Amino acid sequence: MHPLGHDDIKAATDRIAGRVRPVTVVPLGPGESGQARVPRGRQVHLALEFMQHTGSFKARGAQNFLQAHRETGTLPDVGVTIASGGNAGLACAWAARRQGVPATVFLPATAPGVKVAKLRSYGADVRLVGTEYAEAQAACAEFAAATGALASHAYDHPLIAAGAGTLLEEIRDRVPGLDTVVVAVGGGGLFAGVATAARQHGIRTVPVEPSHCRALGAAVEAGRPVDVAVDSVAADSLGARRASAMALHAVQQGGVGPVTVPDGEIVRARQELWDHHRLAVEHAAATAFAAVVASPDAGHRLVDGERIAVVLCGANTDPSDLTGQPGHG
Repeated sequence: MHPLGHDDIKAATDRIAGRVRPVTVVPLGPGESGQARVPRGRQVHLALEFMQHTGSFKARGAQNFLQAHRETGTLPDVGVTIASGGNAGLACAWAARRQGVPATVFLPATAPGVKVAKLRSYGADVRLVGTEYAEAQAACAEFAAATGALASHAYDHPLIAAGAGTLLEEIRDRVPGLDTVVVAVGGGGLFAGVATAARQHGIRTVPVEPSHCRALGAAVEAGRPVDVAVDSVAADSLGARRASAMALHAVQQGGVGPVTVPDGEIVRARQELWDHHRLAVEHAAATAFAAVVASPDAGHRLVDGERIAVVLCGANTDPSDLTGQPGHG
């Protein structure tokens, strides 16, 4: 697997043009909306990527992955397969339907019925196997080997990461003079793509992790991807047990280490986005926002006067817990 480069981002940008929704970016004023905690002096913009097809940035990578294989004649008639009941699975099923090929998605039998129903609404053949994702992943690999289906991955593939990186090119067009972009990190596909694109333009990328989902931080400390324990309110999206080698390479090249935020601040940031801006996002998106408004760890990385873009990466969430008092997300 070759290292991710800016040429990969450019190719992905051309490949998915007209196939995904261009991101909307809005400014957020200092101290705007009452209790919102944007420090004065920071020019913060919100990249509303949760408005993307399937409700997250994952649609970019999935579309790039399948379109690239279509162009090279390596997209089989039997279609694509993936083990993921989250945003990656939804994006894969959506992109497969757009390409006119089947998608077979493997999930543990314990997966929520709402996820299964959503996947089926995109035309996916959903296979429920075992009680843990490791069992679903093994079944997915067996299916790919037996049928010749194209195996996709939630984040650890150059085409997936390059598709995610197209987001930075759009944000840069909308925020002239952009200095820094802030993204949440799970397995690192979004971060690797965005950081690779950003580095080409002299823009810093700040990766943000929940305090108890530190796959990238642990990889930086160990000098290689390692398995970590996962325990966070944002684990449904950021709960990868191991960061990709691409993400580790990107953080080593970029020179900005991961910022961590505790669950309480993630919940509070998510509530603020709803209370003050009527933005109902998933906890992963709030993780990035929490770093800007609350994290002492981010203080020395985010400089007053900078133009900062925060990627609100997804909104596949239950909004029913956003109608109470702040801090009870």
